[in-house]
Amino acid sequence: MAETARPSPIRPTDSGARALARSLMDGARFGALGVLDPATGMPMVSRVAVGMDAQGMPLTLVSDLSHHTRALAASPLCSLLVGEPGANGDPLTHPRLTLQCKASRVEKSAALRALWLAQHPKARLYIDFADFNFLALEVHEAHLNGGFGKAYTLAAADLRSG
Repeated sequence: MAETARPSPIRPTDSGARALARSLMDGARFGALGVLDPATGMPMVSRVAVGMDAQGMPLTLVSDLSHHTRALAASPLCSLLVGEPGANGDPLTHPRLTLQCKASRVEKSAALRALWLAQHPKARLYIDFADFNFLALEVHEAHLNGGFGKAYTLAAADLRSG
């Protein structure tokens, strides 16, 4: 008997998925950053502060002393999970977005510093430390779980703001 192909659980990307993904990105102030440990090749996840640059793409402010920063120097490929569960219900029914990215250091300009501090005012305590630098996270693909049974794959172009 021939095996019947199962329908894909991934829905076609639509304007609702794009809007939800954009909302999760715009609302993110922290996220889970996944990297590969250069010493072992094993995956590792860290909580990092997250903000959006002037084009609406994710960035983070990291210390050169952190393990994830050293891992990204060895291999800039990473993933970033944003979207926090609400106060009620099963956390797995709340929307979340995984971004597959390539990290690169960007200049700590006055404009970027001001933008970051508008989103993270408490960072004023350490933003000017010599070991803190900005990393832009260039999105290659994104995976949106919009809640139970609402899975989407989005291209980088689907996430552009404006």
